[in-house]
Amino acid sequence: MKIAIASEGKYVSRHFGHCEGFTIYEVGEDKSLNKIVTPNPGHRPGYLPVFLKELDTNIIIAGGMGETAQKLFNENGIEVVVGAQGLCDDALQKYISGELKSTGSICREHEHEGHCNE
Repeated sequence: MKIAIASEGKYVSRHFGHCEGFTIYEVGEDKSLNKIVTPNPGHRPGYLPVFLKELDTNIIIAGGMGETAQKLFNENGIEVVVGAQGLCDDALQKYISGELKSTGSICREHEHEGHCNE
């Protein structure tokens, strides 16, 4: 399973589309981890869900995300978890242990970039 976390350095980004990059964890059945960081190739409508699907991502975790992006991820078979915050490694562990659940919140104010999930 591959889990991508929209990230700003070591932290979960408040908005996936404008994040610095994606910390991608490959989690084995034995819970072993392999982690890579992939730079954000740029925010373009509809592109990032396809980009992450091409990287075989199964789950995207972010602080916030717009409605269209959430729909596109779901159409690409990628589970969306929004409302996460803190360190990426901590968010991953919380997800794996079942402690991190999506809030289902939708960012609608993109003119306030960087202020999602506040």
